[in-house]
Amino acid sequence: MFCCASPNLKAMNKVIGAVLIIASLAIAYVGINKISQSTESVNFLGIKIEASDNSGKTEGYLFLGLGIAIFVGGIYTLNRTKA
Repeated sequence: MFCCASPNLKAMNKVIGAVLIIASLAIAYVGINKISQSTESVNFLGIKIEASDNSGKTEGYLFLGLGIAIFVGGIYTLNRTKA
């Protein structure tokens, strides 16, 4: 009964794969922004003062890792529909 994938299922898998890739790029973008915004520096009387938000960096790296994992899943889904 399920020996061959129907054309509708293949088309749906292509759409799902494309949506996963687009979502992964958005999530990775948010992660990169969180990482870059977690460190601020100020020059005060010739002294450079830096403040770092470690929890913000950690959250950014989590978003970036999640984006990469979803991207790989989207690529896998697209390649699976070709076979």
